[in-house]
Amino acid sequence: MTRNARLIDDRITLKYGTGGGAMRALIEQVFARGLGEVDDGIGLGAMDDGAALRIGDQYLVIATDSHVVQPIEFPGGDIGRLAISGTVNDLAMMGATEPLALTCAAIIEDGFPKEDLLRIWASIRATCEEAGTTIVTGDTKVMGHGELDGLVLNTTGVALTSRLVSDSGLRPGDQILVTGTMGDHGLAIMATRNELALETRLESDVAPIHALVRRGLEVGGEGVVALKDPTRGGLSSALHEMAEKSGVGIIVEENAVPLRDEVRAVGELLGIDPLVSANEGKAVFGVRPEAAAGVLDAVRSHPLGRNAAIVGECVADRPGFVIVDTGFGSRLLAEAEGELLPRIC
Repeated sequence: MTRNARLIDDRITLKYGTGGGAMRALIEQVFARGLGEVDDGIGLGAMDDGAALRIGDQYLVIATDSHVVQPIEFPGGDIGRLAISGTVNDLAMMGATEPLALTCAAIIEDGFPKEDLLRIWASIRATCEEAGTTIVTGDTKVMGHGELDGLVLNTTGVALTSRLVSDSGLRPGDQILVTGTMGDHGLAIMATRNELALETRLESDVAPIHALVRRGLEVGGEGVVALKDPTRGGLSSALHEMAEKSGVGIIVEENAVPLRDEVRAVGELLGIDPLVSANEGKAVFGVRPEAAAGVLDAVRSHPLGRNAAIVGECVADRPGFVIVDTGFGSRLLAEAEGELLPRIC
């Protein structure tokens, strides 16, 4: 029996790309079946942010991702910066914070403007430099006009680490820490698409955060027991997956979750909970209680972690569930069933 016992539909729809329970069911019932078994490491069936293979006294960590954001250039970034940051961050979520190299495959629509491609590749080079890595190989395909929308990128990254951190190491009493404001990327994309007139420009948080994660790991040591990046499905999907795999419940203090005023406003206007909106420059740490204060201080000392906060605690009750304490009562935090935010990453 899989963790997601419901059977997937006969037709694959947008909901299977949300990063939530529907997508996990698709992976379990189709992609991971009979594949990815690893004797000493982490394979496909674990559905973590990457895979890990034992090599001597270290682990080779591999992460891959595809990117179909629309628009491909948005406030705070573009598809190129998104591709590099996303893969570097996936490696970091496994404890591998020094990326060795990346691959990049580009699928381009016939008629795509050369100037746009040059800007995106300049952004890729700049983000690689920021992350201390480079692209060492890749692939190019051109599709007919109308066969895809502009540009699709696939990136794969590799790194070495002596200590793996999975997303399933939580136990009751552990603290949940987020490294910054939630919902920035997804709602920046939606504000741009809907041409919302805001007094303050809402920008994506897209950035490589490997150095921030490294700082937290150096201070927290064995006290950092789980990592997850809250991308598709936002903080909600990240916490549900961590809770389900670890066999704990998670209580989130709603008032402790850092949110930008602009994100809150756009979310209310569009009817989208920022907690289900994607982030592309944030991480969720699961930390033993005795290490939580030190890790929080370490993360806050990094420029990308100034708004970090401890937002919740793991409990033994209701394993697999995420409960929001509003200050006036409590509610279940549900994962988005449909694709509220299509083509955001």
